[in-house]
Amino acid sequence: MTLTENKPDNRPTLAPQRGGLLADRAFSWWTLGTGLLVLAILALILITTVREAWPAFVEMGFRYVTESTWDPNPAEGPAIFGALSFMYGTAVTSLIALIIAVPVSIGIALFITELAPRRLRTSAITVIDLLAAVPSVVFGLWGVLVLAPVLVDFYRGVHGVVGGIPVVGSVFGEAASGRNFMTAGLILAIMVTPIITSICREVFGTVPQADKDAALALGATRWEMIRGAVFPHSFGGITGAVMLGLGRAMGETIAVALVVGGATNISANVFEPGNTMAAVIVQQFGESTGTFTAALIGLGVVLFAMTVLINLAAQRIVRRAEARMRGGVA
Repeated sequence: MTLTENKPDNRPTLAPQRGGLLADRAFSWWTLGTGLLVLAILALILITTVREAWPAFVEMGFRYVTESTWDPNPAEGPAIFGALSFMYGTAVTSLIALIIAVPVSIGIALFITELAPRRLRTSAITVIDLLAAVPSVVFGLWGVLVLAPVLVDFYRGVHGVVGGIPVVGSVFGEAASGRNFMTAGLILAIMVTPIITSICREVFGTVPQADKDAALALGATRWEMIRGAVFPHSFGGITGAVMLGLGRAMGETIAVALVVGGATNISANVFEPGNTMAAVIVQQFGESTGTFTAALIGLGVVLFAMTVLINLAAQRIVRRAEARMRGGVA
C-alpha cells in the first residue's frame, strides 16, 4: 500500500498545478526575452554608430586613436581627426573623480549603515537622493560661475608648495584659470558620489548581522569588524558601484564642457585646460557636417568601447579577488 492510496481526499496536494507551470514558464521566457533585448539594443547602438562613424575611420585609419591633433577646418590640407587628446582628458577627469569620490562615498555609506542614529540616517539618505537628482547643467553652471574662480588661487598655492618637487611638480603645475582637468574632476566627483554612496549603502545592508556580531564577539573593534566582515562580503558590490560611477563620469557632457576648458591638450599638469570625448561632442556637433560629424560619432564609439573594456577588466578583477577571499585558486 502506497502513501498515495492512504492520502485523505481533503489533504492538499504538493504537485504543481498546470496553471502554475504555465505561469513559471511564461515568466522564464519573459525574463530571458528582456535580458536578450538589452543585449540587442546594445548591439544595435554599436552597429549604427560604427556605420555612421565609418567614413572618419576609413579616412584616418588607426591614426584616429593615436593622433592627438583635432583640426576639422585646417588652413591647408585635409582635416585631421585625432581622438587621443580627448581620450586622455576623459581618463584624467574620470580618474580624479574616482580618487575623490570613492573614499568619500564608502565613508558615507559606512556611517549610514553602521554608525548613524536612525533619525540622522533617514535625513542623510534623503539628502543623498536629492543630490543625485540635481541636473548636471546645474553642477556645470555652479562650477564655472562659483567654483572655478575660487579655485584659481588655491591651485596657484598648491603649485607654489609642490612646484619644485620632481614628478609631483609636473602634475600640479601652474594654473592659468579655474577651468581645467582638476575642476572637471571635482565636479564629476560631486556628481558620482551620490550614485556610489547609494549602491554601497545597499550592499553594506546585505551583510549578515550574524557575521558582524561574531566578529565583535571575538573581540574585534568596529573597524576590524568592518574590514574583516563587511568589506569581504561587499567587495563585488563596491566594485560594481565604482564602475557605475566611472561610467557616469566618462559619459558626462554639459557639466564637463562648461568647466574643463575646451582645449585639445595632453598634459601631465592637471591644472591646464583640456577636453573629453563626451564634452567635445556636445560642443561641436551642431556645427559639424560630413566627415566631421562622422568623426564626432566615432568619439562615441571609442567611448563605448573604453567603457566595455573597463567593465570587463573590473569583472575579471572581482572574480580573482573573490576567489582569493574564499581560499580558491585565482
